[in-house]
Amino acid sequence: MSWSNATASKVAWWREPTKDQWYAYAAAWMGWTLDAFDFTIFLLVMLPISQEFGVPLTAVTAVFAVTLWMRLVGATAAGWMADRMGRKTPLMISIIWYSVCNFIAGFSPTFAFLFFWRAMLGIGMGAEWPAGAALAMESWPARSRGLMSGVLQGSWGLGFALSALAYGFLYAPFEAMGKGYGWRGLLILGVLPALACIWIRYYVKEPEVWAENQQIQIETKRKVTLPLLVIFKPKYLWNTTTGCVWMAANFCVYYSIWALFSTYLQKELGWTPLMVATPLFWANIMVFFSSGFWGVVSDKVGRRWAIIIPCTIGIFITPIYLMTTDPFWIIFGFILQAMFVGAKDSQNPAWLSERFPTEIRASAAGFVYHQGAIWGGFVAPVLVYYAVDQHMGFALPMMIGTVGWLVILILAVFLGPETKGKELTADIEVIMVGEVP
Repeated sequence: MSWSNATASKVAWWREPTKDQWYAYAAAWMGWTLDAFDFTIFLLVMLPISQEFGVPLTAVTAVFAVTLWMRLVGATAAGWMADRMGRKTPLMISIIWYSVCNFIAGFSPTFAFLFFWRAMLGIGMGAEWPAGAALAMESWPARSRGLMSGVLQGSWGLGFALSALAYGFLYAPFEAMGKGYGWRGLLILGVLPALACIWIRYYVKEPEVWAENQQIQIETKRKVTLPLLVIFKPKYLWNTTTGCVWMAANFCVYYSIWALFSTYLQKELGWTPLMVATPLFWANIMVFFSSGFWGVVSDKVGRRWAIIIPCTIGIFITPIYLMTTDPFWIIFGFILQAMFVGAKDSQNPAWLSERFPTEIRASAAGFVYHQGAIWGGFVAPVLVYYAVDQHMGFALPMMIGTVGWLVILILAVFLGPETKGKELTADIEVIMVGEVP
C-alpha cells in the first residue's frame, strides 16, 4: 500500500501500516525479545556454573565470548538467505535453532558440553537479527520507522528483564530441587521461544519491497548472488567502515555495562538473587521505553543525533553507580544509565536498513552489526582478567571500558550518513560488473 506524504500526515501513524505490516513487525519483535531472554539468562548464572564445574570464572566468560563470535557466522548465513530466499524462513530457522541449543545446554554433563551448545546458540542468535530487522523495517512506513526501530531493538531490554525476573523468582526454587538445578532450569526454559514459529509460519508474509526487488532482478537478469561482497566496493566502503566501527564500539559499550554487572553484585558485594534482579529488571524496562523515546527523537532530528546525545550524557552517568557500594546509588545510577545509554541501540534496525539497498540489505546489515559481536566478545574476559587476576575489582575496569568505547561510538556515528525519512524501494541500486553507472 503506497501513501503520499500529504495523505500519510492526515492519518495516525499507527493506522498507516497494513495488517500484514503489523504481523511482519510482530514476528521480528518476538524473535528479538525471545532471543534476548535466551542469551542474557546465561549472564546471570555464570558464577554458579563456574562453581559447579570447578572452572575459573574467566573460562565461563569465554563461553559468553565464543557465543558472541558465532553470531557473525549465523548473521552472514542468514543475511545471504534473507536476501536470496526471503526474510521469513531464516527468521523461523534462527528461533528454533537458539531455542533448542539453550534447552540442550541445560542438561550439560560437563563444562565442555555446555561450551559447545552455547557456542552453537550463537549461530541462531546471530541469524535472527538480519532476517528480523529487514522484515520489520522493510514492512514499515518511513514516517515512524525510527520510533518502531527503537521499540524493536529496545525489546532486547524486555527479554533481559524477563530473564532477570526468571532468575530472581525461579533460581532459588530450582536450586532447592538439587544442586545445579538452578542454572539448568533457567536454561531449559529457553526452549519456549520455538513456539513463536507456529504463528510466524501461518500469519507472516514477505515484505512487498523485497518481493518486487526479486522480481526485477529476475526480469532484468541482474541477480546479486554475492551481496556481502558488494559492501566493500568503493561506493559503499566508507558507509561500511563507519558502520563497522560504530557497531564494534556499540557492542563493547553494552558488555562493559551489562556483561559482568550481575557477577560484580554477586561476587564483590554479596547481593542475593532477588537483589541482583532489581536493578537489572528495572533498567531493562527503562531500556525499552527510552529506546522508543529516542526513536521518536530520531524521526524529528535524525538518526545520528538520536544516538550521539544520549551517549554523551551517559559518559557522565557512568561513575554514579560504579564509584559507590551504596545499594541506592547503584540501583539509581544503573537505571539512569539505561535511560540514556540504553537507547544507543534504538536506531540499529532502521539506520542499518536505510544505509544499504534492498538487494543487499540483510547481508550488509547482518555483517556490519555482528562483526561488532567479535569485538564485544573480548570484553568480558578482559574485564575479568583485570578485575580478578590483576586484583582491580570489577568497578574500575567496567567504568574505563564504558567511557572509552562511548567516545569511539560517538565519533563513528558522527561520521556516518544521515538517512532520516528515506524510502526503502524495490529499485535495483547495485551496479553489476560490466554495467555503466
